[in-house]
Amino acid sequence: MIDLTNESGRPADEAGLIALTRFALAQLQIHPEAEVSIMLVDEDTMASYHDRFMGEPGPTDVLSFPMDELRPPLEDEEPPLGLLGDIVLCPAVTERQAADFGRSPDQEAEYLLIHGLLHLLGFDHAEPAEKKVMFDLNDAIIAAWAKQRARA
Repeated sequence: MIDLTNESGRPADEAGLIALTRFALAQLQIHPEAEVSIMLVDEDTMASYHDRFMGEPGPTDVLSFPMDELRPPLEDEEPPLGLLGDIVLCPAVTERQAADFGRSPDQEAEYLLIHGLLHLLGFDHAEPAEKKVMFDLNDAIIAAWAKQRARA
């Protein structure tokens, strides 16, 4: 189940973000009934979360709060079912930084949604080798999503 709440005060492609989340969960072989919550928040709320949970000042683009520590299954394992956790996105920050990465605001939100989802699944980018794995997977999911949408 995917729950999306928009408290950002900005319009967002909520249906598109939910569809992308479903697509990514399928790509990652996570059970389709695994639960994930997506919250879109304003800058003040994100700054509060960033300070409270990360000890960092100011708003950030995305935060992830894993719950059941689910991981993508190995080849011979069943897709995991459980509570993935929460992804918090800040559309105001996303919109400002999109051009820096050569993306539209919607594309940046999609990229960061996948980034947050990968964090829920235990991926990280603290070390160079981890970063390569995580960002390559993020790019692959976004590319597959774009290809699927082009066919539709």
